[in-house]
Amino acid sequence: MEIKRTITIGSEEETRNFGLALADELAAGDVLALIGDLGTGKTALTRYIAEGLGIKTRVNSPTFTIVKEYREGRLPLFHFDVYRVSDTEELFNIGCDEYFYGDGVCVVEWADLIEEILPENTRHIYIEYGEKEGERIYKCSF
Repeated sequence: MEIKRTITIGSEEETRNFGLALADELAAGDVLALIGDLGTGKTALTRYIAEGLGIKTRVNSPTFTIVKEYREGRLPLFHFDVYRVSDTEELFNIGCDEYFYGDGVCVVEWADLIEEILPENTRHIYIEYGEKEGERIYKCSF
């Protein structure tokens, strides 16, 4: 995957600003793959993307349900956490194709685990810990 830009995020406020700006760019059918270690802020970034889409409901990790739907914003948001998916067939059973090619935006946490079934035009953000406390490095494919 080619990295087109690298962004250093130094605070929660910068995470929020990035998420809000990204939400403005998103359109129906966009899939965003978030890849990073536990605690790097995948859910926090998703929360700010949701806010940018006008979603008022608090976004939490859908760890035990695979996908949560939020439909009250400018676009529907489908928030996936595939950490516990052992076989991609599980995703097809819940209709992942309909989500990925549907009328909303999909954000997929731990997307590297299901890379082979993601749409070709998926946008990737690799999130890494930075050198300073609370710092994150976003490596974006877009």
